[in-house]
Amino acid sequence: MLTAIVGINWGDEGKGRMVDLLSSGYDVVVRYQGGNNAGHTVINDKGKFILNLLPSGILRDTTVNVMGNGMVIDIEHLCKEIQSLTDKGIKISRDNLKISDKAIICMPYHKLMDNLEEDRLGDAKFGSTRRGIAPVYADKYMKKGIQMVDLLSPATLPEKVKNIVGWKNLTVHGGYGSDEIQPGNMLNWLQKYGDPIKDMICDVTGFFNEAIDEGKNILFEAQLGALKDIDFGIYPYTSSSSTIAAYAPIGSGIPARRLDNIIGIVKAYSSCVGEGPFTAEMFGPEGDRLREAGGEYGAATGRPRRVGGFDAVASRYGVMVQGATCLALTKLDVLSYLDKIPVCVAYEIDGKMTKDFPLGDRLTRAKPVYEYLDGFQADLSQCKKSSDLPPAALAYIQYVEQAVGCPVKYVSVGAKREEYLVMDS
Repeated sequence: MLTAIVGINWGDEGKGRMVDLLSSGYDVVVRYQGGNNAGHTVINDKGKFILNLLPSGILRDTTVNVMGNGMVIDIEHLCKEIQSLTDKGIKISRDNLKISDKAIICMPYHKLMDNLEEDRLGDAKFGSTRRGIAPVYADKYMKKGIQMVDLLSPATLPEKVKNIVGWKNLTVHGGYGSDEIQPGNMLNWLQKYGDPIKDMICDVTGFFNEAIDEGKNILFEAQLGALKDIDFGIYPYTSSSSTIAAYAPIGSGIPARRLDNIIGIVKAYSSCVGEGPFTAEMFGPEGDRLREAGGEYGAATGRPRRVGGFDAVASRYGVMVQGATCLALTKLDVLSYLDKIPVCVAYEIDGKMTKDFPLGDRLTRAKPVYEYLDGFQADLSQCKKSSDLPPAALAYIQYVEQAVGCPVKYVSVGAKREEYLVMDS
C-alpha cells in the first residue's frame, strides 16, 4: 500500500504528528520534496521533536526512512539534526536512513543569496525562511546543482565546485556586491558535513521497487501544503517545490508507481507563515488569542503564524488539487475556548460573492464572508471515539466534511500521540 500524507492549506497542519501516528503500520516513510524551510513537530513517548529534514518515521524503531530525490538537503543542518536525535536516544544509521544520490545539496551560498535578495526587496519581500530553498531549486533547474552522489566522487568534485562557484560569483559579487565565494571553503564544508553521511547515500529506486514487490507499505510525507505548491499555490508566495500528492512517487524515486491513498491534513482553523494573501486572517485580540491557544509559531523559524477561522473556500480547493481520499482534522481541541466558532464560507471580490478559490490579483482583493457555528467548550482529550465528542464538536466536524467534500477519518483532540480518534464509518 502506498499512502501519501499531504497538507490541504498553507502548511503547518500537523503532518508530522500524523506520520508519527500512522507510521506504525508502514515499513518505509519517505520525504519527497522541500528542505529545512519548514518543521514537523512530533510529541510522543520519547519526547518532543522538531524535524526539519528527516522523515517523521525516524522516531519508529521498525521503520526505514528515505530522503528522496525531490528534496534539497542542507547537509550541515542534516548532520546537526541527526546529532540532536542521537543525543535523545534515537538510533540513526544506513539501516534506517537512506538518502537519494539524486537529491540536490543546499550550499552555504544558497542561503547567502536568499538573504541578499530578501534584504534587497525590503518591504516587498516574499517572507522567505532565508534557508536557501528558492536559490537551490533555481540552480537545480539551471543544471548548476551539486547532487548527493557528487560527495562520492572526490576526484571530480573540486572542478565541479570551482566551475559553479565561478558562475555564482557573477551574481553574488558582481550583482549584489557581496564578498566572493571561495571554492576552497565550499569544498571544506562539503567534506566536513558530507563525510558523516556518505554511507547513507544510495540509489533508492531499486530499494523502493524491491520493497513494493515484497508487499511492504510505504508512507509518503509532504512538507507544507497545497496552497504553497509551486504550480497550484498562491504564486509567487509559494515554496519552490511540488507539495501535492501527485509528485510523491516522482520526488521519492519511483515515478512509475501510483498512490493508493491520500490523507489530507487540515487544521480546525487556519494558519499561515510568510507573506502573501491570507483571506481568512484575523487581527488584534481575536487573532492573538487563537494564536496563543494553538501555539502557532513556526517549527523551523519560531515566527508567529498568521491565524484565522477555518477557510472552507481554500480547503475545498486544497482537497481538489491534492486528490484527498480522506482527511485528518487536527487541533480541534484548540477551539474549545470559543463560544462561537468562525468559518469563512465564501469570499467577496469586487462586490461579488464566490465559493471558488481565486488566484492571482483577484485573491489579493478577496474579503472573507464568515458564518459562526456553536462552540463546544469542553476538554476533548479523553474522547476515544466519535460518540464521546460533544454534539457541537461532532456538528463542526460534519460541517467541515460537507464544506470541503471529503470525509474526515482522523481527529486530533490533544497534542499527545494517543490523543486522537478515528471517526465511525
